[in-house]
Amino acid sequence: MEAPVVVGVDGSDASLTALDWAVAEAVRHDKPLRVVHASLWERYEGAVPTFSSERSEGQVMAEHILGSAVERARRLAPGLPVTGDVLAEDAISALLGEGRDAALLVVGSRGRGGFADLLLGSVGLVVAARAHGPVVVVRGDEHGLEARHRRVLLGIGDHDVDSAAVRFAFREAAARDAELDVVRTWRRPAHEPVDHPLLTGESLVYFEERASEILDKALEPAAREYPHVQLRRSTVEGHARRILSERSAAADLLVLGARRTNRPVGLELGRVAHRALHHALCPVAVVPQHRPAHADSSHVPEGEQ
Repeated sequence: MEAPVVVGVDGSDASLTALDWAVAEAVRHDKPLRVVHASLWERYEGAVPTFSSERSEGQVMAEHILGSAVERARRLAPGLPVTGDVLAEDAISALLGEGRDAALLVVGSRGRGGFADLLLGSVGLVVAARAHGPVVVVRGDEHGLEARHRRVLLGIGDHDVDSAAVRFAFREAAARDAELDVVRTWRRPAHEPVDHPLLTGESLVYFEERASEILDKALEPAAREYPHVQLRRSTVEGHARRILSERSAAADLLVLGARRTNRPVGLELGRVAHRALHHALCPVAVVPQHRPAHADSSHVPEGEQ
């Protein structure tokens, strides 16, 4: 069975935006779509006795949320294979479980109103930090959500030589017939003053050239595989978390790598991805790069995490 694009819905406007984005992504990559809604109504209301034809309010709501989402997806893309399920789990556990067999896991940036905004807003962060495969948190303005820019933005980190994030970004750019805007940031040593004699003129060129070499090395294998993808390479001095968030205003998707270990707990996104998931003006893809448990788990696009 082909791995689907999986999207989590909870009935909120943000989850419907994520659903619409996931439909377009599934069509773009010719993948089936799976819609899931996590509900613990049985735990809190008790299972309805088998002799009763009545359904609890929680069950009705869960089925309505899922059914409406599936109907919306089929209406948006009539030929798209769509399936759906209500999962008797909390949202994080359900999505992490679904993500193991997914080509892509898609979530909204926040949940239903009031306090739930804070609670469900954390779901995207935890899922992006711990999912086995790529996760897209759908956020941003309408230009990015509707892919009007025709540009995919990729931040290159220290460990992105032919990484899963690089290959993911090339596939997205190819499927969208979009430009791939690749950025490697660099910074002068923080412990030296700006006017230090060794950090003027040609000495600063060294840091920029090193950033350019890392960028080229990271892109070379995927660029050979996708020769028709239009590339825009940039080396920029500054903080990756600020520069990438700013550049996301002109992108349809921001792609970031995240190193993974075999440790079951303690996975962290890092400052770059954390800021992007809060402030980017387009959807953000977090693509894991699995590493052994003893390996350094940091992922630092410009020497920061």
